[in-house]
Amino acid sequence: MRPPGRRAAPTARPVVPTVRLLLPLLLSLLRAPCGVGAGPAELRVRVRLPEGQVTEETLQADSDADSITLELRKPDGTLVSFTADFKKDVKIFRALILGELEKGQSQFQALCFVTRLYRNDIIPSEAMAKLRQKNPRAVRQAEEVRAPEQLHMDIAVNFTQGGLLSPHLHNVCAEAADTIYTRQEDVRFWLEQGVDSSVFEALPKTLEQAELPRCRQVGDLGKPCACHYSLSLAWYPCMLKYCHSRERPAPYKCGIRSCQKSYSFNFYVPQRLLCLWDEDL
Repeated sequence: MRPPGRRAAPTARPVVPTVRLLLPLLLSLLRAPCGVGAGPAELRVRVRLPEGQVTEETLQADSDADSITLELRKPDGTLVSFTADFKKDVKIFRALILGELEKGQSQFQALCFVTRLYRNDIIPSEAMAKLRQKNPRAVRQAEEVRAPEQLHMDIAVNFTQGGLLSPHLHNVCAEAADTIYTRQEDVRFWLEQGVDSSVFEALPKTLEQAELPRCRQVGDLGKPCACHYSLSLAWYPCMLKYCHSRERPAPYKCGIRSCQKSYSFNFYVPQRLLCLWDEDL
């Protein structure tokens, strides 16, 4: 894989200053169905990050494409996005990591991680498109912290063939054409669903055999190593809530439950230069 070149720094919304405002979550599900061709529905919420800062998070739901996109900016300037493609059972994590120009780094480096989407990961796109908030200034904090995931990414995704896996991949991972990773267990599932094998490329086996040192332990920027990257989805609607009443014989949708979840990715890089954020603590 080729190291990413220099590109203009990505634009992102500024981090909103931290405030001491802990109002309860008041989101309602509108019962009117979304019109066909109405375009993606967007919701902007203020969320509290695990580190304590407050930032703005954007959620978009496209019920026609059956997809959801979440985007937020971390305190260090990293732009994190998450895309759920329900039609293809694919979720895409992307990180645009700002470089330190004074250290000779690129303006930013892009990473994409692609894994299988499960139906209990996040609420359906149709339900997300109906979400509204009664108090836009409230700071949202997740009701449930889900168990973190450690993911061993041992397969590369061929960007030129990525559209066969998900039509969203070309747009989401355009800046990360040479750094798109997935897992063997997810690849097996997609192959069974009919995805062409040309989408996937095996990475060197040395990472799996634990022969490569962690990048933070490697001083030579030209040597291969095992890279580590972590990200967190600070707030997202993970479940629908159902209510009961005497007037209705069956349970009905009456809200959402919010979650927070962290992910840690381990993957092979051919040069230490491609994993400069992984440093000794």
